[in-house]
Amino acid sequence: MLVIRRDLVDEMVAHARRDHPDEACGIIAGPEGSDRPERFVAMDNAERSPTFYRFDSMEQLRVHREMGANDEETVVVYHSHTATEAYPSRTDVSYASEPQAHYVLISTRDPEQHELRSYRIVDGVVTEEPVEVVESYMFSHTGADDTPDCP
Repeated sequence: MLVIRRDLVDEMVAHARRDHPDEACGIIAGPEGSDRPERFVAMDNAERSPTFYRFDSMEQLRVHREMGANDEETVVVYHSHTATEAYPSRTDVSYASEPQAHYVLISTRDPEQHELRSYRIVDGVVTEEPVEVVESYMFSHTGADDTPDCP
């Protein structure tokens, strides 16, 4: 299950709407080993395409270096589908290289509503998982932590 704060969901959806009709993409980093999305990182779609996304390699290198310096890892890899449902394409599955990550897809095909779904993609196998959107991680089902969420 993906447990994620509402503000992070709002940022992914806003990025997807802003880049529409092209696909938007990015990651959400979190503390290593925590499976807790914390830091939203909108990235550029190097393809600038309504049907495909690819992280810019230099931007991706910079982000991975930042995460290493901050003891973070990729918790969520997200991108949007602009004309289809929020389900991974064959290309999405073939490029999924972070087995620990949640792959979140946001469909912006409906201008009034978005569709957001999360998957685990390991060795080419796609498994949909539930998404729990919370206001704070402090009281989510994963247990209380001792640090409040601060922007």
